[in-house]
Amino acid sequence: MNIKLQVTRREFTKSTAAATAAIASGIVAVEQSSAAPASKAKAGAAANELIDTNVTLGRWPFRRLPLDETPALVAKLRRHGVTQAWAGTFDGIFHKDVAAANARLAEECHQHGRGLLVPFGSVNPALPAWEEDLRRCVEVHKMPGIRLHPNYHGYRLDAPEFAKLLSLAAARRCVVQIAADMEDERMQHRLAGVPHADLAPLLPLLANKLAPRVVVLNWFRAAKTDLVKQLAGAGASFDIATVESVGGVANLLRQISAERVLFGSHAPFFYFESATLKLKESALLAEQELALRSGNAGRLLPA
Repeated sequence: MNIKLQVTRREFTKSTAAATAAIASGIVAVEQSSAAPASKAKAGAAANELIDTNVTLGRWPFRRLPLDETPALVAKLRRHGVTQAWAGTFDGIFHKDVAAANARLAEECHQHGRGLLVPFGSVNPALPAWEEDLRRCVEVHKMPGIRLHPNYHGYRLDAPEFAKLLSLAAARRCVVQIAADMEDERMQHRLAGVPHADLAPLLPLLANKLAPRVVVLNWFRAAKTDLVKQLAGAGASFDIATVESVGGVANLLRQISAERVLFGSHAPFFYFESATLKLKESALLAEQELALRSGNAGRLLPA
């Protein structure tokens, strides 16, 4: 572990020193065409974008989280350069009135994080009238996607209602996020143990040409490598919030295409800084980091 970190820091130091020397010695050209600065500025802006695909608003019912007040979470995200955050709601997991939870989510995003927070409403296909919840997410709240919690809501991914939900979401051009976990099973309250979501039944559903764009969140303890490879090959994307071990993101990119990996912090449940550290210590190529930071997520949202 120590060797990996030392190499990464050495590479970082060398690249920083090289950039500083280049500026000091005047290597950066100042006499360029008027189009060149604009092009470089655009590229620099893209490189600085950071889309967090996995944040949640509200309060976790089993303990207080440091940033479970939306203004505090927004301030943290902005300090770390997040330009867009896809936000679900803890209320959508535990409250029976999903419609009210989604309305509060939309209002929170509008009031405290306009231009930053993008609401992803909850839909529970195990409840009556879930189709209406989906409709309201899209038509009333103008949400570009939804977030599902099958293990908390008590349905399997081979349930016919889930297949119908995917079909309707695809027709509405929704991004569908599936949270495989929310909390490590070793940390769960003894009266509220929730198993990992079984992701295997998702594979044949992705083979459908009409399948929506699917993002799997918090999957690292729920899915083995072979299944992750198969799901990625079928079109699913994965966030990095729960990826563990030194160089974990780099290891993931050796297993699946970089186009299928997204930045996600799982804030405020996890410390936001843990996600950014995963990018730094994995010593990614510049194009890989750009794709993970914003490019891949940007392509998923409907135009």
